[in-house]
Amino acid sequence: MGNSALRQLASLEEISFDDIEGSLVAIDAHNWLYRYLTTTVKWTRDEVYTTEDGTEVANLVGVVQGLPKFFEHDLTPVFVFDGHVTDLKSDEIEDRREQREKLEERLEEAREEGDAIEVARLDAHTQRLTPVIQETTRELLDLLDVPVIEAPAEGEAQAAHMARTGAVDYAGTEDYDALLLGAPLTLRQLTSKGNPELMDFEATLDEHDITWEQLVDIAILCGTDFNEGVSGVGPKTALKGVTEHGDLWGVLEERDAYIENVDVIRGMFLEPDVTDEFEFDPEMDPDIEAAREYVTEEWDIREDEVARGFERIEESITQTGLDQWT
Repeated sequence: MGNSALRQLASLEEISFDDIEGSLVAIDAHNWLYRYLTTTVKWTRDEVYTTEDGTEVANLVGVVQGLPKFFEHDLTPVFVFDGHVTDLKSDEIEDRREQREKLEERLEEAREEGDAIEVARLDAHTQRLTPVIQETTRELLDLLDVPVIEAPAEGEAQAAHMARTGAVDYAGTEDYDALLLGAPLTLRQLTSKGNPELMDFEATLDEHDITWEQLVDIAILCGTDFNEGVSGVGPKTALKGVTEHGDLWGVLEERDAYIENVDVIRGMFLEPDVTDEFEFDPEMDPDIEAAREYVTEEWDIREDEVARGFERIEESITQTGLDQWT
């Protein structure tokens, strides 16, 4: 969902990277990767990340530019990739596909008109995580010895579960679903400049004197990836209604509204499809030279486009080694 309206209710605070140094962070891989993918496409010439046969691997540039932040702040990212798509979410994926097709039509028109600015904007918005992007991202992360977990379903749900069970210290995503999935502490803005933002689950519940179930009910009334919200109901109205009636059913009855599959949708957040069958080594030992060769030689990315990213990783590793002896 990434329900941005929930920001009005979430307990959020900016924190320093110094405060989270040495932590393990379960990253919603698709969310993180998509943001770097679209940014790369928007601000980089397409010939930089397009092979001779037309295959686009802008993800490789994005990964090399995005990973140094973790190494520099002594954070171990555990990238959690999506598994199967839940049935209820398939409708939204179809809607997104239709929207992307419309944007692609407008993109072609912009190209014909020679509107370079509009082309760059639309090109970024029509990106998708192709099989090649999925495969090459995993291969590059493997060369850099960055842990990867395959979720049984939603990567964000698995990341939240890992944070709840103590397998990691934080979940990492820009979306607000992590709050609904019960992640105790979530780091946001890990793809942005500046300090991260900490989203606190228990503080959110305490601030509004509600339960986890009621928080999920509020989100369902507003609308999620799995359902349309009730017309005219935003976070504050939903909060007031759920507080007065105890749960969403009282609000639905009062408004003579209906939401299909409510019990199933609640379960998607309260009891998601996750697993404890995973393992990873938090001690990263990246093969930077092999990763550089993979990006620049095997996939023909210009070296000057990724040189600084690899340098930052190498410098941070060197500094970490020095710190162990000070």
